[in-house]
Amino acid sequence: MELRQLRYFVAVAEELNFGRAAARLLIAGPSLSQQIKALERDLGVQLFERDRRSVTLTPAGEALLPKTRALLEQADALRRTAAGLEGADCVRLGYVSWHPKDLVTRTTGVAHLIVDPWVMPSHTQASRVADGSIDLAICWIRTEDLAEQGLQARLIGADRLFALSVTRGTKPVRAKDAILLVDANSSAWSSWNAYAEEFAAATGAGIERINDEGITGPAFFEHVRRLRRPVISSPKRTGIPLPPDLTQLAVVDPSPCWTWALVSRRDETRAPVLAAIEALVLDGERHGLDDDGIWLPAADPFRR
Repeated sequence: MELRQLRYFVAVAEELNFGRAAARLLIAGPSLSQQIKALERDLGVQLFERDRRSVTLTPAGEALLPKTRALLEQADALRRTAAGLEGADCVRLGYVSWHPKDLVTRTTGVAHLIVDPWVMPSHTQASRVADGSIDLAICWIRTEDLAEQGLQARLIGADRLFALSVTRGTKPVRAKDAILLVDANSSAWSSWNAYAEEFAAATGAGIERINDEGITGPAFFEHVRRLRRPVISSPKRTGIPLPPDLTQLAVVDPSPCWTWALVSRRDETRAPVLAAIEALVLDGERHGLDDDGIWLPAADPFRR
């Protein structure tokens, strides 16, 4: 049982609708459902009665709801107390799916870096920096988002995206011969969807619209098998090994590149946060973005 699962339980109990609760929590509907089921297994009771039309609390759910709210309030109080003990030297950082392996080592002796365990989409992490929930975020962001939210960005990394295919061989695939997946769940995949749509429009690559969260993981592999054409992979990392029946291919003409920005508030003045930024960013390092044939979205802040 995890605190986030308890927060999910409270959100569903208050909304009595999984779709609205998922939107409120900024997570995918299927993920929310899975987490509630996992919580029910851990607790050994059913929390909700649900069918296609309605969601209601079970007697067990009604009994546990006030206790869960009280427990979450205690956890929040503990977190506030801990933050107070840390003082102004604490720097909170969130990320999406990647960060430098030596993240903490780089900031040792410079700032007390706390890496937030909640892995969230890029637009969510940027918003958390803007509202002060965290100090820094490693995410993908557009120039207009920086302006609208009062943020600034420094380049910290870049991924050259590849394609997966059912065909054998090592010959690169041309962008116009590849497909990108766009998911119906825009709350979870808005950044990737925007990137994919622009890349397709610019290169002639195909778009396949899905509604099963199959942008990554085993569901992504199934889409590659179903489509039987090279499918460009998102930068989302899962740690799942590549199945033996699929082949990883480079994408050329052009090569799609995904940038990782270290995002902070434009008006940030706290010395530990500014020191952490300087320690984390390798000044002048372009991470291969100036190589021939690289493609970046028009609004990417690191495009030249």
